[in-house]
Amino acid sequence: MVTRWIDLRSDTVTKPTEAMRTAMAKAEVDDDVLTFDPTGLRLEEEMIRITGKEAALFVPSGTMGNLISVLTHCDVRGSEVILGHNSHIHIYENGGISTIGGVHPRTVINNKDGTMDINLIEAAIRDPAFEICYPTTKLICLENSHCNAGGRCISVEYIDKVGELAKKHGLKLHIDGARIFNASTALGVPVDRLVQAADSVSICLSKGLGAPVGSMIVGSKSFIAKAKILRKTLGGGMRQIGVLCAAALVALQDNVGKLEDDHKKAKTLAEGLDSINGLRVDVASVETNIVYLDILESSNMTAPKLCKALERHGILVMEDKPYRVRLVLHHQISTTDVHFTLSCIQQAVDAASDQNAASP
Repeated sequence: MVTRWIDLRSDTVTKPTEAMRTAMAKAEVDDDVLTFDPTGLRLEEEMIRITGKEAALFVPSGTMGNLISVLTHCDVRGSEVILGHNSHIHIYENGGISTIGGVHPRTVINNKDGTMDINLIEAAIRDPAFEICYPTTKLICLENSHCNAGGRCISVEYIDKVGELAKKHGLKLHIDGARIFNASTALGVPVDRLVQAADSVSICLSKGLGAPVGSMIVGSKSFIAKAKILRKTLGGGMRQIGVLCAAALVALQDNVGKLEDDHKKAKTLAEGLDSINGLRVDVASVETNIVYLDILESSNMTAPKLCKALERHGILVMEDKPYRVRLVLHHQISTTDVHFTLSCIQQAVDAASDQNAASP
């Protein structure tokens, strides 16, 4: 019988700490739609300080944060956004920018590190002289760290170059910074410097930071003023947001400093997995808290079989493809949990190998 669960499906699965629950219970609140919520305002001021932007806004989710940001920049239906073919906005956000906003996505191939070639971005920008046929390019989107690239980080030098390109063509730059604190920690670059070239950034509070709910978007005062109206339109005006923002303030205070340890444990996990026969991990690509595990077909193991075997030991991981599994570290995963997970995976692979050997 499983008595304790080790949840490695995502860094979104963390539970609120006692400090967060206490802060939520004591939070000073008001109506964030009619006027402002005092605790929400404190969180916005803290994010302004951290990011170096003029204004900030709390939103219920990262998906809504990205949607609001894209729609604020692309305020005319039929506008076009350039973004990576493997980006979170393009793959995992229900096509909201097109179905809700009438914004056309123009994809550029993501490299293994999550970047897009600068020359390909520029080539994707539409020629305004042919607007009789083309949509109008308004925005470029980057993602940092890049989820589908295994949590790899985009350098500040690269972001600056994309920012320069955007300005050259009169475009805006949005960064999906769901895990920007992970990127900042891994790169050793302060968040404000990392997002300096961006016109807007969305930042998740409920991933590596461990808050229970919410994201922030930051940008200029005029951008946030428009974004606040869109938030209400989309149903994101949640009145007494201070109950949630209080937990986020605790997360910023207590958990940012734990991200480096999350990254170290992810590297330990990756190295251990790569040493198991029949498994492969690109250890060099593990820069933050995400590990992608590839299963060799010769191992007689598949992702669904491995997930089921681990679940019997109280370990939850996420199947990505038939022979690929994703594991994500967060502050509620201990070093002991990592070693126990490695032991259970070794047992599962050995059992599959023995079964294969026993087959006639």
